Amino acid sequence: MNDIQPIDIIILSNAPGEVTTWVRPVVRALRAKLGNDRSLVRISAMLSPCPNASGKEVQILTSYPEIDRAQGAEHFTKFLIWGKTAENWDWRERGIVIFLGGDQFPPVVIGKRLGYQTVVYAEWTARWHNLIDRFAVMNAAVTTKVKPKYLDRFTVVGDLMVETQTSLNPKLVDRNSEAITIGLLPGSKSAKLGMGLPLMLAIAEHIQAANPLVKFAIPVAPTIDLQTLASYADPSKNPIIALVNGATATLEFDAPIPYLQTATGLKVELHTEFPAYDWLSQCTLCLTTIGANTAELGGLGVPMIVLIALQQMDAMRAWDGLPGILVNLPLVGSPIAKIVNTIAYWKMGNYKFAWPNIWAGREIVPELVGNLDAKTVAEFTLDYLEHPEKLAAMRSDLRQVRGEAGAADKLAAIVADLIYSQR
Repeated sequence: MNDIQPIDIIILSNAPGEVTTWVRPVVRALRAKLGNDRSLVRISAMLSPCPNASGKEVQILTSYPEIDRAQGAEHFTKFLIWGKTAENWDWRERGIVIFLGGDQFPPVVIGKRLGYQTVVYAEWTARWHNLIDRFAVMNAAVTTKVKPKYLDRFTVVGDLMVETQTSLNPKLVDRNSEAITIGLLPGSKSAKLGMGLPLMLAIAEHIQAANPLVKFAIPVAPTIDLQTLASYADPSKNPIIALVNGATATLEFDAPIPYLQTATGLKVELHTEFPAYDWLSQCTLCLTTIGANTAELGGLGVPMIVLIALQQMDAMRAWDGLPGILVNLPLVGSPIAKIVNTIAYWKMGNYKFAWPNIWAGREIVPELVGNLDAKTVAEFTLDYLEHPEKLAAMRSDLRQVRGEAGAADKLAAIVADLIYSQR
């Protein structure tokens, strides 16, 4: 890289899922490809507004050693309109804008203003074919509506969601262990935690009552602290607990690993390492909500049961796009959420939400939808524990559908090609 002029790389992203499952492997691949000399290659990350954001995405971005600087979503509009960052960042003469989540038009604006080339990662749809320099797409289906004269801008790189598996240390995987550990992934945002955490704790109580040898743990998202997580198991702070017949719990620190303890004595360890791939890979099974976590578990080949609780139709506010904006509006958000969630519930019979099921085009991991009852879900889960051949079949299916790793490396190669072509 020392035979080129210094260059700036701008990463555009938005939601916590994209920040953890797309940005992380891409910046790692960029550094592996382009080197760590910051005087030659500087990587900046910018967030655009997202209704599902937790507010801690900048903290996650700055924890990645490959990234040199990061800016929050609250400053994005000002930068998009006026070209000014909150900290008055300087920009090098040459650069590349990489889109990894959000709306695909901002990279056009930013690229034109700074005179930088643009690369868009397109998962399902690619837009602005005439204005974007290169597209890295998930599969060939994304190119079906592209005019022939623009096809040379498109490269199929694969699914960034499956890059999870490349972060796993295989030496730590022990599939033959007799220990049974169930991971609980209730989400990281209030819309999911309100129902998800107390419901999963209640499910865990029923499972442990039937099989005291089963252990439970939660990989705590970096966007939430332990006290906030525990508040969703506190009936004085979370009225939804009663709605889902959930379990309450207190946060305890009298052990090497903090844990939540319920009234029955159930202890759920709280793992704060990030990403928790090495630990998750040890799980016999995970109970999870929908989201990027299903892709991460799928990438690791960890069996899962996906829970979509609908006890309170206006409680689910984690939708993407326009529905996500509408259901979070003040005053009118709750009635709109009821309408949106009711319509979604009607359609759920023919639609899959877990990423492995989307990849496969069929249900390979069970999705339980509706007014979920903790005892019923526990019995469903125990059936898998009592029939390990079902878990083995699910694990095998996950390995087959997660695809080959390498999307991040291929995207980094596109960026390198653009850089060297500018010499």
